[in-house]
Amino acid sequence: MDLANLGSSSTFVAGRQSNQVDNTTNKYMDALVSGKVSVGSTGMTANTTIAIYVYGADTSLATTALDDLDGSDGVANLTNTGILNALRLGATVAVPATTNNQAYIVLPFSVASLFGGVLPKFWGLYVTQNTGASLYNNAVNTDSFEFVGIKYDVV
Repeated sequence: MDLANLGSSSTFVAGRQSNQVDNTTNKYMDALVSGKVSVGSTGMTANTTIAIYVYGADTSLATTALDDLDGSDGVANLTNTGILNALRLGATVAVPATTNNQAYIVLPFSVASLFGGVLPKFWGLYVTQNTGASLYNNAVNTDSFEFVGIKYDVV
């Protein structure tokens, strides 16, 4: 998921979506998502937020899009905050100061826990921010998130 130069959105309806994860083959019980986000260099506002949302679906978003979320890494402009509120908030990053090019860690969070303990067949991330400036264009933001699939063995 490439967050380089992701613009600011005061209402959080403009952001970027990840490629969807198809869990119909691996059948993970859960997925732990973690990553880093690096803020911009000029024009930032203190006490702002970077928000990481998760979407989940029973069918591929390539077949049935959820508003502007189509399951492909790219810009996403949600129609309104009602659509945003239908997503699950996975994590937030508080941006307390206007420190240039600061990288913030997103600690691991469980995707299944956001959906009643069940990992959706198809899921992905939607990231948005309101720092007042675009996110930094660096290596941290060009490959910013990863997940680890969780399976259980019965012995």
